[in-house]
Amino acid sequence: MTMIFPVAEMGLKEAGITAIFGYIVVFSGLIILMILLYIMSAVFKAKANKAKKISPESTEITKIPTKAASAPTAPGSAGHVKLFDVPDKEAAMVMAVVAHKMQKPLNELHFISIKEVKNDEV
Repeated sequence: MTMIFPVAEMGLKEAGITAIFGYIVVFSGLIILMILLYIMSAVFKAKANKAKKISPESTEITKIPTKAASAPTAPGSAGHVKLFDVPDKEAAMVMAVVAHKMQKPLNELHFISIKEVKNDEV
């Protein structure tokens, strides 16, 4: 019977060298993987910080100037609401109806403005 791959007996010295090289390969691979993970983590953190800096809340477009900007708001309130041709009582009713239909507490909703839509085709 002929062997395709001849088996050579290794001595203690050759087995030790083979084991050491095996450990070196495995641990160097783990170190490279760890370095790659640290680099990827830093890249994703930088992207997240950049996204926080360019959030819509920090742009000038979404900021609404108010007359009483210095007045403190009540706990749980969402700030001021601009009203266009709508009395306060009707605006409060609209907000209450919206909160009821959305099944959310009123203090979790943020109303920016309320405007009456007038239909001229009567």
